[in-house]
Amino acid sequence: MRTWVVAAVLLGVAACSSDNSTGPGTAPPVPTNLVGTSLDGAVALTWDDNAFQADPNGFQNYRIYSTSFNLDQNTCGSTWNLEGTTVAPEFIASALTNGVPLCFAVSAMSVGGAESARSASRNDTPRPDARNVVIYTRQDKPAASGFRFWDDLNGDHAVQASELGLIRSGNDASVDFSLEKDPNGFLFFAPKRAGVSITYYNTSDPLHFVPDLTSIDIAPAADQFVSNWLQAIPGAGYVFQMPGGDGFARFGALRPQHVGQTFVIVDWSYQTDPGNPELRVVRRSGS
Repeated sequence: MRTWVVAAVLLGVAACSSDNSTGPGTAPPVPTNLVGTSLDGAVALTWDDNAFQADPNGFQNYRIYSTSFNLDQNTCGSTWNLEGTTVAPEFIASALTNGVPLCFAVSAMSVGGAESARSASRNDTPRPDARNVVIYTRQDKPAASGFRFWDDLNGDHAVQASELGLIRSGNDASVDFSLEKDPNGFLFFAPKRAGVSITYYNTSDPLHFVPDLTSIDIAPAADQFVSNWLQAIPGAGYVFQMPGGDGFARFGALRPQHVGQTFVIVDWSYQTDPGNPELRVVRRSGS
């Protein structure tokens, strides 16, 4: 079966590619609509299957390339490395370093050995995440009612796994948010630490539903972030904006799987790269 379902709004920021096709014979069409999903230590890539569909008998495979990405200049590097090949319009680039942005592009090969030009490039950045994390309400279990996406415990300005996804007391002023229960029994995410704000990700849906944590892409506009409590809704997407202590904001994503009477079960992700466009207020345009 030549399909792969990704329960996500796929990520990717366009850049440019101008390579010519190579090899003997007629090259397949250039793959179109390359997009990616940020994962923990990986990036999932999908694209149109147009090269195969144009000539199923003459198609051999897709080739996936990667190079560095300069965030400040919004440009891809010049040295492209082959990540791998696949016959399906999908690929997971794995064993990547979280917080290090990369550019990706895809070409198509014919059975005669002719390679198309590379597709328009997309940059993406792996980021750590975690699933099935339990946070209690401060009114029921205060010691486990606060959450900190990242705390630079050793002061080295680098993110270690032991510094991520910290469950603390909701009474601790250092947490990013606490889980609160109002008198009517509704649960809320309440920003706590100075400078932390929150917004729903999907404002077009009444319940702010997103299919998966990976559906959360670029953060909404800055004026949508608030320091108020937002109700915890199962399946909703949330983005947190937090100070990083170095002049750069940090962004985290949250999606509750379950909202109970005394606790929530959430999935979360955090972009470790300062100023990175993933989970950022402004999407960078391609070159």
